[in-house]
This record gives sequence, C-alpha cells and structure tokens, in this order.
Amino acid sequence: MVTGRLYGGRGGEQRQAERRAQLIEAGLDILGGPEGDHTLSVRGVCKRTGLASRYFYENFADRDELTVAVYDHVIQRIAESTLRAVTEAPRDERAVVRAGVANIVREVAEDPRLGRLVFSVSQANPHLVSRRLESSRMFAGLVTAQAVDFFEVSSTPRLDLAAHFVVGGLAQVLTAWLEGDSPLGEDEVIEACTDFLLTMSSQAR
Repeated sequence: MVTGRLYGGRGGEQRQAERRAQLIEAGLDILGGPEGDHTLSVRGVCKRTGLASRYFYENFADRDELTVAVYDHVIQRIAESTLRAVTEAPRDERAVVRAGVANIVREVAEDPRLGRLVFSVSQANPHLVSRRLESSRMFAGLVTAQAVDFFEVSSTPRLDLAAHFVVGGLAQVLTAWLEGDSPLGEDEVIEACTDFLLTMSSQAR
C-alpha cells in the first residue's frame, strides 16, 4: 500500500524524515557552533536549511522541542558508537575501558559541535540542563551494567556511586580539555582517562 505520492523515488514519510534530519543538523550547527549561540529561532533554523517554516512545524512544536531533539540525537550517537567500541574490544580490562574512552574523546574531537553541546554549553538553557542530568544518569547506568557484565559482580550502591563519579569526572575532564585548559594531546587524554578509570574501577569492586 502506498501511503504518499513519490517524488524522485522517495515517499512522503522518507522526505519528512530527511527534512527532520536537516533541521536537527542545522540545530546542532547553531547550538554547537564556535560562537556559543545557545538559543534557536525557527527563522534561523529554516534559513540555514532553506526549508519553509511549515516544514519546521511539520516536525517540531517549537524551538524547545528541536533543542531537545538535537541533544538526544547527539547523546544517542555517542552512546551507540561507544557501546559498539566496547563490545568489539578484546576482553581485557584495559582494552575495554580504553576503547570506550577513546571513542568518546574522538567523537568530540572529530566533530567539535558534539563536545560543545554535551560538555561546554551554557547552563542557561533549562531544556539542556534537564537533558544533561538525564543523560548523565543513563551513562552511569551503562557503566554499571558493563562493570556487572565484565567482572561478573553484583550491582551495589557503591558501584552505582562509582559509576556516577566516573561519568561526572570524565565529563569535567573533557570540558576542560575542549576549552583549552589542558595542553595534553588527544592520545594523552585517552591514556590518562583510561588510567583514572581503571584506578576507580579497582576501588569500586
């Protein structure tokens, strides 16, 4: 059954999905841009994409909904690629930890917009503040789950606390590094953070 007319071989749902992706990419350009613009306007996003405003409202109720969608898109991208890197790493403690750290560092280094949005964005936007707290809890949960699986231990309040400490500490380190407060190179940051997390891991078990 055909649900919409085809244009250039693409159905209506596919074209809408493509427009949504364009709007999210434009939102990421603005929110994660080097100028530090932490607000979005419907007009500004539409101008950047070349889309009429009706296509904006086809996908988002308002600019706040787009802001949340942009942040969620970035977090999903980082979480999925990090889990994939950890899963594909050799079953060695250092290799697993380093794979996760290296993936996060390289994601934000290769696309600075991601780092600015997740780690360096002003706390003034309440929607980003809320999402940041939720994503921190999500990443802490993933750390706990990985530890339970890898070390075959039980989840405990101490392990959960350590997971939150790890996530918060890594976020702060990357914030400082991205803002130029640390002179270390990419590989040096990866190795240092791997060492820190391994030390923390031995204390938490």
